[in-house]
Amino acid sequence: MGRFLLRRLLLALVTLWLASSLVFAFLLFLPGDPVQAILGLEASPEARAALERALGLDRPPGKRYLRWLAGLMRLDLGESIRYARPVASLVGERLALSLALVLLGLGGALLFALPLALWAARFPPVDLALSGLMAFLQSVPTFFLGVVLLYAFAVHLPLLPASGFPGWQDPLAALRHLLLPALTLALARAAVLFRMARGSLLEVLSQDYIRTARAKGVPEGWVLLKHALRPASLPVVTLLGLEGGFLLTGAVVVEAVFALPGLGGLALTALEARDYPLLQGLVLVMAALIVLFNLAVDLLYGLLDPRVEYA
Repeated sequence: MGRFLLRRLLLALVTLWLASSLVFAFLLFLPGDPVQAILGLEASPEARAALERALGLDRPPGKRYLRWLAGLMRLDLGESIRYARPVASLVGERLALSLALVLLGLGGALLFALPLALWAARFPPVDLALSGLMAFLQSVPTFFLGVVLLYAFAVHLPLLPASGFPGWQDPLAALRHLLLPALTLALARAAVLFRMARGSLLEVLSQDYIRTARAKGVPEGWVLLKHALRPASLPVVTLLGLEGGFLLTGAVVVEAVFALPGLGGLALTALEARDYPLLQGLVLVMAALIVLFNLAVDLLYGLLDPRVEYA
C-alpha cells in the first residue's frame, strides 16, 4: 500500500508538471496583450515598457517559465496581473466554494443514479421510461438546465435563493445558496452514472451466483443490495474519477448562471484580462483536484473489491 501511494504521488507530480508546462506553452500563443488590457490603447511606449518590466513580461519565455517553476518549488504561484495579489490567495478564497459545489453535485448525482438504477434493474417495465428520462437529461445543456431550475425554484416557487453567495459565516445560508447549483450539476451527471450503474447491475444479475441465491429463496431486494450492488459499483467508482473532472469544468458554467464567486468566474476574468499567472495557477489547482479524485477512486477499489491488491 505504501509503495502504491508513493508511485501514485510521483505520477501525480509528473502529471502536474506536464499540465503546467502545456498551459504555459499554450498561453504564449493566446491572442491579446495583458499590458494593453491594463493600460488601454492610448498608453505611451514608455508606460508600456515600464509595466512589462514590472510584470516580468520583457524576459524571454524560457526564463519566465524557469522562474515560475522555481516559485512552484516554494509553493508560490506568482502574482496576478489583474488583481495585483498573490495567485495562491485568490485561488484559496474561492476554492472552498467550488470544491463544495463539486462534492455536492457528485453526491447528488450518486443519490439520484444508484436508487434509480436499482429500481430499473428490479422492475423491467420501468426500465425503458427511466432510460428515456436519463437520455433526455444527458442531452440537455447544463446552462439551460440551470436556468429552468432557477425559474422553477427561485422565481415561480421562491423556495431557494436565485444567485449570489453570502459566505461561510452562516453554514445553513451557504448551503441554501448552493442547493440549486449543486442540483443542476447532479442532474446533468446523474444520467451518465445511471447508465453505467444500470448496465453493470444487469450484467451482475446474469451471473451464476445470483441465480443460485434466487434459487435458495433469497428475497429479490436482498439479492440486489447484498449480492449485486457491491460488485456492480466498481465501474461506477471508475467513472467517478472522470466525473470529478467533468464537474469541475461544468461548474464554470453553473457558477456563471447562479453568479457564484468560485473558480469558474475567476478563470473567466483571468482569460479576459490575459492574466497568465492566474490562469496557470487555476489550471494547476484544477489538475491537482482531478489527480486527487482519481487517487481516491483507486483507494476505494480496495474497499469495494478485496481481490484488488496494491503492489
